[in-house]
Amino acid sequence: MESVPAVIVAIDGPSGTGKSSTSKAVAAQLGLSYLDTGAQYRAITWWMVTNGIDVADPSEIAAVAGKPDIVSGTDPANPTITVDGVDVAGPIRTQEVTSKVSAVSAVPEVRARITELQRSIATEAERGIVVEGRDIGTTVLPDADLKIFLTASPEARAARRSGELKDADVNATREALIKRDAADSSRKASPLAKAGDAVEVDTTDLTLPQVIECVVTLVEEKRAAK
Repeated sequence: MESVPAVIVAIDGPSGTGKSSTSKAVAAQLGLSYLDTGAQYRAITWWMVTNGIDVADPSEIAAVAGKPDIVSGTDPANPTITVDGVDVAGPIRTQEVTSKVSAVSAVPEVRARITELQRSIATEAERGIVVEGRDIGTTVLPDADLKIFLTASPEARAARRSGELKDADVNATREALIKRDAADSSRKASPLAKAGDAVEVDTTDLTLPQVIECVVTLVEEKRAAK
């Protein structure tokens, strides 16, 4: 079997666009590693909450940003995440962490720490990697081989997110998503933004298999051209 060139794929976009499901499926289908960068920000937020750090105080967050030891497993079939050796895959998805992750993520010291971690993981991925987040193509991996920006209407995103959150109120979810977008897009450190050379894929009217097929094709084209 001839070796396939390693390819680094950055997939950005707001919540509810199908980023995680798409990224995991594409990585699994193409034999690439996978990294959910949002989980890393959730992990450091969980650590702050658990250790009684005042997340409303950026200086307090900045002072301890280097303390937690965050380890991400990159197998798309079973992406794991631990903090100081503790499995936090479940705890980081709680409403408490979700409501505080934007505030913690906005602190420059936190972004610098996590960005460094993300870059080292991407560099070590021998066969290539799919990295999903909000600032991968613009800040974390500006030299990624392929950058994709997923979008969808707020309504479609809220409906998907509500489906994931069982019994969630679609309108409340929509408002929360719009608020999160505003916070992430307006922060000074690495805001949510589309890279100039990113391929935009609007997933509003696409099924998940269609989105996956579209991204797999883009990656295969890029790999063939290397």
